[in-house]
Amino acid sequence: MALINPGSSPPEVLELEKNSIGSTKTTKLVLHDVILRVCLFATTLTSLIALVTSKQTEMIPVPYPPYGASVSAKFTDSPAFVYSSAALSVTCLYSIITTILSFLALIKRSATSTKLMSCVFAIDVLLLGILASATGAAGEVAYLGLKGNSNVGWQKICNVYDSYCRHVGFSVLISIFASIVLSLLIILYIITISRR
Repeated sequence: MALINPGSSPPEVLELEKNSIGSTKTTKLVLHDVILRVCLFATTLTSLIALVTSKQTEMIPVPYPPYGASVSAKFTDSPAFVYSSAALSVTCLYSIITTILSFLALIKRSATSTKLMSCVFAIDVLLLGILASATGAAGEVAYLGLKGNSNVGWQKICNVYDSYCRHVGFSVLISIFASIVLSLLIILYIITISRR
């Protein structure tokens, strides 16, 4: 007959306590995942709206009658801005889908949700590359619009199209935050896997 130490718990109770602590940590990580995905949706949607609403028409002086021409600047004039709007649209839609999946994983906590999150991780990495490259391209074109390039004779346009440039600049800034949120989601997934 084995003697039981009155101050110690049976092994089954210790295992149950370990599982509940691990489950609580996993629940917190999945909750953080849901919050970050909602932030990803908000940042990509805000950036997309700012970009697609960037349009301004100005009268530009010309040397012949009627001595002025109405010229518009819109986001579709630059392939970099079109690429950025496409990347933001895809990321925004993706964030809606993955927010729902993360919320379901938070509720169900099943083994299939873990496999699904591994697939989501791979797409997160892919979208981070696409979104970061689109943000970089749009940022470069926005910088050229702001400063110009005297070496190749490109004139700055932001002194004429100020509202247009503000929209584009705000879109690029928020798109950078969206890329940071995607990076945090990837780091969070790595932390989750390392704790298992």
